[in-house]
Amino acid sequence: MKRIAITGPESCGKSLMSAALAGHFDTIWVPEYARQYLLGLASGYTYKDILHIARTQLRLMKRGIAEAAGSPVASWVFFDTDLLVTKVWCDVVFGTCHRWIQENLPKQPVDYYLLMDIDLPWEFDPLREHPHLRREIFDRYLSELNTLGVPYGVVSGLGEQRLLNALILLKQLS
Repeated sequence: MKRIAITGPESCGKSLMSAALAGHFDTIWVPEYARQYLLGLASGYTYKDILHIARTQLRLMKRGIAEAAGSPVASWVFFDTDLLVTKVWCDVVFGTCHRWIQENLPKQPVDYYLLMDIDLPWEFDPLREHPHLRREIFDRYLSELNTLGVPYGVVSGLGEQRLLNALILLKQLS
């Protein structure tokens, strides 16, 4: 089974790509827990909240792997967000990151990363915070992926072409 993390800055199409790839491969995808959690907060989030989100996201990723492994046809599982997202989020917002996230990031169950490019137009969402930092944050993702030494590809393009470009990268893994 191939375990693929869809990662990248805000408003780059992670959720759409996760759902589209899962549909294409007739498998499951693990949604972004942060969205659900943050929508349930009465006020703003804290540094401690990001650690909770990271731990829960990793637990959901492992549950998704188990679910896909139990399927006779699933040979892929897609993660809409991973610990890399929580690390970059911590670094950008708080200037530091929880030790737990740093220790578990290189150990998370991911075989390949699809880094979503910022070539999509920014879309407002009340949970999105940094439209003016897109390039800087994208560059942080590139740096982190290179530092981790993990395999990844950058997905760009608009509309259907974006999905086709992701499929071309994933075909190399088959």
